[in-house]
Amino acid sequence: MELLPGVRARTVPTDRLDVHVYEAGPEDGIPVVLVQGNLSTGRFYEHVMSGAPDGYRLLAPDMRGFGRTERLPIDATRGLADWADDVHALVRALGIERPVHLAGWSTGGAAVAAYAQDRPVASLTLIDPVSPYGFGGVHDDGRPCHPDFAGSGGGTGNPAFAATIAAGDRSADTPLSPRSVMRASYWAPSFTLDPAREDVLVDEVLLSVTGDDGYPGDATASENWPGTAPGTRGILNALSPKYCNWSGIVDLDPKPPVLWTHGTADVVIADGSPWEMGTLGAAGHVPGWPGADVFPPQQMVTQIRDVLGRYRDRGGDVREELFEGSGHAPVIDAQARWTELFFAFLAQAEGRSQAEGVQG
Repeated sequence: MELLPGVRARTVPTDRLDVHVYEAGPEDGIPVVLVQGNLSTGRFYEHVMSGAPDGYRLLAPDMRGFGRTERLPIDATRGLADWADDVHALVRALGIERPVHLAGWSTGGAAVAAYAQDRPVASLTLIDPVSPYGFGGVHDDGRPCHPDFAGSGGGTGNPAFAATIAAGDRSADTPLSPRSVMRASYWAPSFTLDPAREDVLVDEVLLSVTGDDGYPGDATASENWPGTAPGTRGILNALSPKYCNWSGIVDLDPKPPVLWTHGTADVVIADGSPWEMGTLGAAGHVPGWPGADVFPPQQMVTQIRDVLGRYRDRGGDVREELFEGSGHAPVIDAQARWTELFFAFLAQAEGRSQAEGVQG
């Protein structure tokens, strides 16, 4: 399927790796970087880029481990800092000197927050982001359920799902094929994507690197339930609370405006996500669960709201928008509303930045 009108693609050499990126808008436009989630690519934003308002330069890179970007390993011990640094390397390579607007979906939410903790940004848009305390194995306040962070990381991924990706399975014959997983968890089950578009996105998922250096990553045996702790490589380890923690954004100074959008039917990022070990254990799907006092189902949305509430209490501007009935990607299953909201937010952030510049 050809790229949508106004969207183009190329590979940009940077001082870290060669980045494949989708682009739209003029090169002198307001720079906006759209960062993908796990098991996707920059092309998942293509519909946002096509027909965008004039004046924006939109960039959606394929992130390390996914798509057509140079295949280099993910150092999970840095959390999502590899992704954040790769984005900054792309920005530098393109000669962009002003702070960029950043949007991050799911895993990308942690990456853009990591970017903002090391360098100035114009705004942050968090689309159903992973919890500020990572994915799996933490109490409500972010404390690990076990000292070794057991119950998170590469060992919690489903090897059968990884096998379907590695095999290039484009069918919907099993619940663990990429197409079936997308339909069940990327967007609301009530939403039907255009078949040709769905084919494109399935093919994008199939470009994911699998194994220890990609999805799910390596693992470490643990004496603690459920018997697996994070390794040091691959994407699920980068999302482990052992390495991933973006709660430090509350200390940013100055604080960029934040837009947080969340689908109320999201089953990936939720209070009690069925993808998370605490929830699976409580439901009896993983034997030996030690109980809620030791390993509670992670309250991901509550954790996001609490951290962003502290960000607001310390002077930050936070806008929360719930998308009733949407799944993990309201940017897709509520495309019209989400896109309108996003560009209105960017315009407001730009207007505020210009006003502050004049006052300064």
